[in-house]
Amino acid sequence: MAENLKYTVGGAGDSVCYDNNYVNCSTYGHLYNWSAAMGLDPSCNTTSCSGQIQSPHRGICPSGWHIPSSEDWGKLSRYVDGTTGTNAGYVSSTAGRYLKAASGWNNNGNGTDEFGFSALPGGYGGSAGSFYDVGFSGYWWSASEDVSYDAYSRYMGYDYAYWSSSNKSYLFSVRCLQD
Repeated sequence: MAENLKYTVGGAGDSVCYDNNYVNCSTYGHLYNWSAAMGLDPSCNTTSCSGQIQSPHRGICPSGWHIPSSEDWGKLSRYVDGTTGTNAGYVSSTAGRYLKAASGWNNNGNGTDEFGFSALPGGYGGSAGSFYDVGFSGYWWSASEDVSYDAYSRYMGYDYAYWSSSNKSYLFSVRCLQD
């Protein structure tokens, strides 16, 4: 999918616009907590729900699409870098440059968008209603759970793309991968 998901889902705080401003949803898509993105019960943000995760896991993606696993994100970065391997936690020092949109990033941070991924710096939301990093970085959920309260996510900054384990109550963007 060449843009962030723009679908309203769940209850209050499950799916929001950056700074609670709808104009930001038009530009960057919605931000979701992990259980909302996965289409799971809200309790999955604080407990393990690994038994409910399918492979691939559709979550809130449209029919025929699914939430990328951590390995799916790793495959994308390895493809862009022209490398092979199976490390789901693959860190790329160049993929960000090639996957980012050619405009929309602050401080000369635009990418080349060589692969049509058009990553935009939608920032993220904290669990207490605060927002961070719009214009500077992008964060996307994966369908891969780490521990009961964390799931793996993908982060893009200026040139790099890396994975991290993030609190499931954070609000990140969602990209869907075609089945």
